[in-house]
Amino acid sequence: MNRPALTKLLITLGLFIAIALLSAGARALARTMFTGSAHERGHFWTRQVIRILSAAIVLIGIVAIWFDDPSRLATATGIVSAGVAIALQRVITSFAAYIIILRGHVFNIGDRITIGSVRGDVVGLDFMQTTVMEMGESPDEQGDAPSMWVHGRQYSGRLVRITNDKIFDSPLYNYTREFSFVWEELRLPIAFKDDRGRAERILLEVAERHTGSKLQAARIEFAQLRERYRMVRDAEVAPRVYWRITDNWVELSLRFVVAPDEVRAVKDAMSREILTALDAAGIGIASTTFEIVGLPPLRITRANEARSS
Repeated sequence: MNRPALTKLLITLGLFIAIALLSAGARALARTMFTGSAHERGHFWTRQVIRILSAAIVLIGIVAIWFDDPSRLATATGIVSAGVAIALQRVITSFAAYIIILRGHVFNIGDRITIGSVRGDVVGLDFMQTTVMEMGESPDEQGDAPSMWVHGRQYSGRLVRITNDKIFDSPLYNYTREFSFVWEELRLPIAFKDDRGRAERILLEVAERHTGSKLQAARIEFAQLRERYRMVRDAEVAPRVYWRITDNWVELSLRFVVAPDEVRAVKDAMSREILTALDAAGIGIASTTFEIVGLPPLRITRANEARSS
């Protein structure tokens, strides 16, 4: 360790300390400026900018300190680049995906996504990984991996970390990025003998009470979505009931829009009101039944009669 190398080492250490202090000060200032849940996303993206600038300054500083000879810099860069490309391929891909996520509007902090077998709300994002607060699955989705014990789209309590490069390998479903509502369905079997028209009116009345306040916002957002993606066909956001005839009953499917994080609560409240209204109207929920239409004849012979014959 000669004097020039020791000097460069001390300067590098000073650079790290200075950048760490400046970064901590900038983060503290950001926390002061962006207080409250309304500024949550602004605070998050400010932290991301601070981290990227800090990393860039450190990298440039190290290069400027240790590679003051251009010929040595070119040689070292070639050797390091080859080694890094082989040894850190996954890391480089994850960082590239991070840049794409930031600039390509793939998802944002707070978005509800499904990527691979993980579904939930994005609660953290760094250079290498995305952190998701996992949510459960509705009964229709229970066959999907991984195993899940929560039968609704609510938090399970598990935090899942996903490498950013998954966006290159797996489809990514975003529940909230372009359109902050989802279409949901509530299916109800009604017996053939009951008043199906009355049942349909009950479903529509209940749906309008619980989703009517969101319809205007849903129409505006869907119109903006169609402006961006011209091939998206027009779709009705107002509640609607579809009929389907089965062997045992008429299935009424109520289709309506709802915010992704309110699905279970809204369907619970609607189900309670629907059952109360159906009971008042004398309409029951159909179920699978079996009717025995006949039995083969039975012949009983007593033992004494059998011996005498």
